[in-house]
Amino acid sequence: MRSPSTPTSNRRDRRLAARRTRRRPVTTAGVLLVGTVAAAALTGTAPAAIASPADLSAATFSLASTTTPTALTADRGPEVALARAAETTAADSLKAAAAVQSDISTSGLDIGQPATIDTSALEHATDRLQSASVLPDTFLPDLADDVTAATATIDQRVAELRGSFDAAVAKKVEEEAAEKARQEAEAAAAAAAKATEEEAAATTTSSSSSSSGGGSSAPFATGGGSGDNSPAGAQATARGMLSDRGWGDDQFSCLVSLWNKESGWNYQAYNSSSGAFGIPQALPGSKMSSAGADWQTNATTQISWGLGYISGRYGDPCGAWGHSQSTGWY
Repeated sequence: MRSPSTPTSNRRDRRLAARRTRRRPVTTAGVLLVGTVAAAALTGTAPAAIASPADLSAATFSLASTTTPTALTADRGPEVALARAAETTAADSLKAAAAVQSDISTSGLDIGQPATIDTSALEHATDRLQSASVLPDTFLPDLADDVTAATATIDQRVAELRGSFDAAVAKKVEEEAAEKARQEAEAAAAAAAKATEEEAAATTTSSSSSSSGGGSSAPFATGGGSGDNSPAGAQATARGMLSDRGWGDDQFSCLVSLWNKESGWNYQAYNSSSGAFGIPQALPGSKMSSAGADWQTNATTQISWGLGYISGRYGDPCGAWGHSQSTGWY
């Protein structure tokens, strides 16, 4: 047996020591390289040049091959799958943020708050996660969590703006509907007023062109248009107007009977149940405005309208009186 201090044992120890000495620079360079790449991925900055030991050329890897980015492929492990999902969700959130800001800007609506979304934090977190593809998979979960947190903030802001925008759109639709209804109501009122005016004009034209009811040509007592609103004054006014139309005493007698029944020749007569007003009991009383704006206070205006109505509808006072006797109204 050889003792530990034999020449053969000494030679083996010297060879192992030399081998360890040669490996030490390579191991040190590898540690420095991984640390530098990790710092570059996490901070987004380029690594500074590192002085290499004289025998770095003996290493089994190179800086270029180590720092070349590696795609986040699914076959690298569950951490990579998590990172890819975070990147996809972040991209969708950025698209949603751009869409809602574009919709608000295009509509021109006031949503009551600034229509902006700050996406810088999410973009920075996404850049860091993508840069980490050169790192071991164990670095990815923390970076993916940063992206997820920034994505949640963006999603919350998108939901807030979208809600305000939808409310503004609904308000605009409601206002437009109300304005349309107002315009339609105004148009309907204008059409009704025009129809009333045309009816009054047609009545006046018919009155002026109707044929004479015949009868005596003896002169009637005057007094029409004197401003006397009493029943006697109103009848005197009516006699003069009948004479102008060529109607005789027989028509005047029918007219007296007709309007005695309707109003007693009272220019302020008002039927509370029907709303009829004045000597001829116009329904509504405002119809008489076609004969004059003073239809409420002037018996002459009321009589003028009433004779026009009778002429256009019944031909003469006796025709109106006959209808009233058979139906109770004219």
